[in-house]
Amino acid sequence: MALRIRMQRHGSAHAPVYRMVVTESTHRRDGRHVEILGNYNPKARGQDVELRLKLDRVEYWTGVGAQPSDTARTLINRARREAGLVASVPSPQPAKKAEAAAPAPAAEEAKAEEPVADTTTTEEAPAEAQAADAAAEEASEDKA
Repeated sequence: MALRIRMQRHGSAHAPVYRMVVTESTHRRDGRHVEILGNYNPKARGQDVELRLKLDRVEYWTGVGAQPSDTARTLINRARREAGLVASVPSPQPAKKAEAAAPAPAAEEAKAEEPVADTTTTEEAPAEAQAADAAAEEASEDKA
């Protein structure tokens, strides 16, 4: 049973009102739900509240594995900002980016190994310089 946090459309034509609900992913958009988490009125006027959510219940359901839809995630994050909470619901896309970023430290390690290889070549360079000096001394002895 995969749980989703998503929006149910209510209201009349040209005057939508949405409920944020927890429901099974296989249920219809306006079908059965487990719990109502709040309301969203995109056309709120005057003293009407645009967004009203039970953030403690949202935390509970996300904690037990309910996945919010993209729109629900956006509204939850907005409600958290308005309530003064900093934490947001992570989206699944950054997790993929984190996996892609994982090879980057390996690349950084490889880059870190390259300067080590360069230092060995610089250490070899004085040895080569010594060999060149020895060859120059032999050449000067031959002249003498």
